[in-house]
Order: sequence, then structure tokens, then C-alpha cells
Amino acid sequence: MGNEFSVVLCGAAGQGVQTVENLLVKALARSGFHVFATKESMSRVRGGSNSTEIRISGRHVEAFVERIDLLVPLNGGLRPNIWKRLSPETIVLGDREELKEEFVGHPCTFLDVPFLEMARQAGGALTANSVAAGVLCALFGVEYPDLDQLLVERFSAKPEILEKNRSSAESGFRQGMDLVEKNRLSLSLPEADPHWRPALVDGHKAVSLGALAGGCNFVTAYPMSPGSGVLAFMSQNAARFGIAVEQVEDEIAAVNMALGAWAAGGRAMATTSGGGFALMEEGISLSAVTETPIVVHVGQRPGPATGMATRTEQADLELALYAGHGEFPRVILSPGNAREAFDLSRLAFDWADRYQVPVFILTDEYLLDSVFEVEGLPVDEGSFSHHFVESGPDYLRYRLAEDGVSPRGIFGNGTGLIRIDSHEHDESGHIEEDFDMRERMQMKRMSKLKLLEEAALPPTVHGNPKDANLVLSWGSTGPVLQEALALLGRTDIALAHFSQVYPLHSSVLDLVAGARKIIVAEGNSTGQFARLIRLSTGRKADHLLLNFRGHQFSVEELASGLERILLGGDAQ
Repeated sequence: MGNEFSVVLCGAAGQGVQTVENLLVKALARSGFHVFATKESMSRVRGGSNSTEIRISGRHVEAFVERIDLLVPLNGGLRPNIWKRLSPETIVLGDREELKEEFVGHPCTFLDVPFLEMARQAGGALTANSVAAGVLCALFGVEYPDLDQLLVERFSAKPEILEKNRSSAESGFRQGMDLVEKNRLSLSLPEADPHWRPALVDGHKAVSLGALAGGCNFVTAYPMSPGSGVLAFMSQNAARFGIAVEQVEDEIAAVNMALGAWAAGGRAMATTSGGGFALMEEGISLSAVTETPIVVHVGQRPGPATGMATRTEQADLELALYAGHGEFPRVILSPGNAREAFDLSRLAFDWADRYQVPVFILTDEYLLDSVFEVEGLPVDEGSFSHHFVESGPDYLRYRLAEDGVSPRGIFGNGTGLIRIDSHEHDESGHIEEDFDMRERMQMKRMSKLKLLEEAALPPTVHGNPKDANLVLSWGSTGPVLQEALALLGRTDIALAHFSQVYPLHSSVLDLVAGARKIIVAEGNSTGQFARLIRLSTGRKADHLLLNFRGHQFSVEELASGLERILLGGDAQ
């Protein structure tokens, strides 16, 4: 894991740790470094201790690591999860006035930096975060004009606040340069590439931009973290993109309004988390029986009930797989990084429209709150097409099509009569209790599953899976596992990463049949994806690597777990 540097910022909610992250990540990227950032926060508006990790690298990285090379705590009361990650090689830049004796006796290297005093002299105690940003930019070789430009971009709407933050950042930058020039601190940083200028996208934005590229023009939600980050981005940019955004009274209204928009010819998305999705289940069944498309984004967090509102987990796979009463086909997509989040969110709208089924985009807090570098998110003109028809006099909404996809008309588009009914119905949409018709309609709806299986995305395979130890991942665990395998450097282990978890691609049968051992790594306590693999292929996982503590896997944790398994021990 050489040629990179890991810096962690800690601070209370309200101290502006995210501001430092935002400034620093952009400054580093503009300076030619590869960067990846991820955060963890307590469920409170003020106080506590939150942290952000920024990996600075000479290569593309997109996974969380345990190692901390440089720690910058802006407040005292460091949480145990941070203390566990410190080592004798860790350098701590902290303010003794704030931290008191907290680091006395700890083997890491502590340097006293008077963040609070510099902030008070330059702009007020609340600008200590800008002091920290200035110090770090100096240490990482960022030119001060680049940092100043970022401050202008962030605070230009409030000139008085801008000047206080500029003054504080400049003071911090001088302090950082003093640390370097007097040889009090020397960091081993990767070499920057002056030609590297990536775009920086977090998971919320990637899902949103992908949805927009897929033609989304209506978003509904009742706010629930982490899914509400998509609502926030869409509402902030509604006028820019010409879309309607509605924050509704509850999740039942959200799903039903989204269905109404699709029925009228729009392309709608409801965004939520597990607890909100549970309330949408009746609407999901309504989508199924009326064969009205819908896209639902579910940002996973730990449950049951309120669980840990600002933490991460992958425990809602089976909720999405079995949501709604009755039997009907659906699609579940689960991106592992920002590029997949963009591509799959765009695809979700085409598949929902084309096959007239619910499509679920299953993310989690870790992915949504991480910042990834991408070389661009290209959108072609006319990148999506509608799949509804102009209805005529003989129009039958639920015509018994052989492939299961009946012609979908919308109100006002043609001369035919369009009926949408939540009861079982005949081909024209009339309520029908004939047993033979019920059987034919259900068979028609379920026959779409064959189309979905044929269109399914294959897993991305790294290494040679034939007669190897095959690790299976889905969603956000994929990039972490990929780095873990690279860290191990073994040739007898391969990775299959699934960005579509239902229905599975047909190649999965041969993939798992040819493996020596199957190891499944996922973020829940029961191995939900391992269960789905067994249900679909008959192959039971030989080992499970599970994480359900509310914090994502690290590269080191997965590498260690895999090594124990390969040596014949237990994963946990």
C-alpha cells in the first residue's frame, strides 16, 4: 500500500470538518493527486466526534483503509474507532488548548498547532476549520492561490464570511509552511501528475446525475438519511435541470406520486432508506399489478427500526427482493462506486420503462457519503427513449403479449381508452375474477422475468476463477475487496463483483460451479447474498466474511480475513 498517504480529520458536528474535506479534496485533485474520501458521522446536529478519511495516492483508489498517517483532531474526545487505528508511525497535528492531555503517553508523534488561537486572531473561533485547511494545503504542496480560489467559490455569496475564512486559511498556510521549512514535519507523499484533472463525485450526486441522464424528471421523497442526499441534490438543481421535486408528507405519498407521474408519461424516482421503503411496499405491489414502471433508490443503513441513522449496512437486500405482496418480477441494481452508480441509475429508468417493472437502486451510506474521482460521466444526446405507445380505438392495455410486455399507453396520447386498475383485470383493464384470466395474467407478468434474465448484467471478474478460491461481493464491498486482493498478491484467489443482484446473469451458474471454494463478503449479519447465490445456483458458500457493526469494511480487514480463510482458519 505504498505510494499513498492517509489523512484523517476529526471534529464535532458543526465544526466544519466536511468543509475542510471539500476544500482539501478539490485542492489535491487540482494539484494532480489521485484522491478518495469517505466519512463517518454521529447522528446529531451538534457535538460528538465525526471523522473524514482522505487517501492521497499516485494511483486510482476507492476504498477505506484503517491506516492513519496524519491525524488532525479539531476537538477532544476522540472516539475508540479512531484510537484503534493509530500507530507509532501516525503524526498528530492537534491544538493543545483544545485537546489538553489527551495524547500524552501515546506512542504517536504529536505536534502542537494552535488552530483556535490562529482562528480567533484571523476570523473568529468558528474558522478553525479554514486554518486547518490552510495548514494541510501547505503540507501537501498545494499552491495558496488554488486554495484561495476554492474559498471564493465556496463563500462568495457571503463576502464577510469569505474574508474571515480567507484570513484564517492564509494564517494556517503560513503555519504549515513554517512546519515544512523548519523541518519540524516531513511527509512522504506520492508524486503528483500535473496532467491529472479528475471530476469529483460523491455517491448522492452520482445516483442523481445517472437518473437525470436516464430521463428522470420527477423526484419524490420523505427525508430519511442517507437516501435524502439525493433529494437534496435534486431539489437544489431542479430549476437547472427542469425537473419537479416534491418533499411529501410520508413515504406512502412518495411512492404513489411517483406511480402517478409514470402513468402520465413522466419518469419518476422515489428516494428513501430501508425504514421508508418498508412503508412503500403496498405501492410497489400497485406498480406490479398495474404494470406501471417505477424506480426507487434505497440508501441502506443499519436497522431494525431507526437503527443507526447515519451509519452503513447491506442488510436490505432481501427486503428489496421480497418487497410487496404477491409474486412479480423486479430488478435490483447495486453499484460499487460512483461510475457504477451513474451508469446503473441511468439504466434503471430504461429498464423500468422497457419492461414495466419496479427497479430498485440499492446503495448504502458508505457509498453515498464517499467522494470518488471519475474521468467524466458522458451523456449522449438522445441517450434514452420512451417505451410507451400511441393508443388507438382497439387499444388493450394488458394485451396478453407472448413476452409479457403489453403496450403501455399514457393519458392524452392517442384515441384509445386507458384503464389502470389495482384489481386483477382482463386485457382491457376491466376488473376480472375469472380464474382462467387470473392465471393467464399472472403468467404474462411473470414471463417478463425471462426477458430480465436475458438482459441481466454479468458480474465483473478479477483474476482467474477456474478452480480458484472465488470471492463474491456486491455493491460497495467490491472496490474494497479488489484492493484487498491486490494487497494479498495471491494467484489462487479471484473476485466476482455483482452490480446487479437480481435477477442474476446466467453465467453465475458456471462461475460458481468451477470454483474451488466460495467466499462471500457482505455487510450484514446473516449472509443475504450468499443465500441468494445458493437459492439461484444450489452452491452454498464455504465461508462468509460479514460486517454489521455500522462501519464499512477496510482493505486491511478483508485482506486479513481472506488470509485466515486461505490458511484454513475461520474468517471472524
